[in-house]
Amino acid sequence: MTHWFHRNPLKATAPVSFNYYGVVSGPAASKICSDLRSSRARLLELFTDLSCNPEMMKNAADSYFSLLQGFINSLDESSQESKLRYIQNFKWTDTLQGQVPSAQQDAVFELISMGFNVALWYTKYASRLAGKENVTEEEAKEVHRSLKIAAGIFKHLKETHIPKLITPAEKGRDLEARLIEAYIIQCQAEAQEVTIARAIELKHAPGLIAALAYETANFYQKADHTLSSLEPAYSAKWRKYLLLKMCFYTAYAYCYHGQTLLASDKCGEAIRSLQEAEKLYAKAEALCREYGETKGPGPTVKPSGHLFFRKLGSLVKNTLEKCQRENGFIPNPSQKRW
Repeated sequence: MTHWFHRNPLKATAPVSFNYYGVVSGPAASKICSDLRSSRARLLELFTDLSCNPEMMKNAADSYFSLLQGFINSLDESSQESKLRYIQNFKWTDTLQGQVPSAQQDAVFELISMGFNVALWYTKYASRLAGKENVTEEEAKEVHRSLKIAAGIFKHLKETHIPKLITPAEKGRDLEARLIEAYIIQCQAEAQEVTIARAIELKHAPGLIAALAYETANFYQKADHTLSSLEPAYSAKWRKYLLLKMCFYTAYAYCYHGQTLLASDKCGEAIRSLQEAEKLYAKAEALCREYGETKGPGPTVKPSGHLFFRKLGSLVKNTLEKCQRENGFIPNPSQKRW
């Protein structure tokens, strides 16, 4: 099953030379600085390289972060921080606030910002893979795995590294708690979308699919609520995506709940459930149009034309018609179901 996911742009950064003449001396130290410079450049290149896969990304990220640790932690393995932590100024833009950079003279800020981009790369890789026409079982697993990795990175940054910043994260910027939490929840919701698609392909019980869809809709609602206090100029498009996915998966839940009711010979209740699915699908369709018209970070697309969206519309229509036919089939008055 093909998917469509909204993605905010990657963070951009200013070049860093890691040249510390008069501070760092000796061949070994110069080699480390040279390796830092080249490993950082390599990692930044991979973010936009469409041929990059998770193994390449992991190796490049591990290489850079292992070297950067020397600027954060003391080499004698004590709890002391490195004397080099505040030697270099790092500049990074924001995924929502465009090309307005934030700067901190702190290697922890660099670790968090680069780690944030690595997490974003995993979400973008998952999106590219999931958007294919025919997603194989192995590719679906890779999408699910990538989204879980991204969520884990965001969570680790939020809980372990961001609290160590000397300068607190600015409100409405990437490293603020609300935004990090929204990214985590979105990854969880999208990973569950893959689970739902797999459950449908394997023809699992409609009741299970309905429960998963309802839980997914709740994830999207929670993510939207997390962003509700942000400046609309930056968050409006992202929130439209979260709301349309919430309506979409609530419609899915009602649709499959209707199938469960129909199987239990409860045609009247099944019809009401499908009519609710129809309303929610129409609401999601309207939100798709609004998403396409809303300015802000993210792609300019028409989600309502995407295969994943059209398939639900057909499913709701066909299931409702089936319920109505079943309800209209009345052998005798005592067996009337509506």
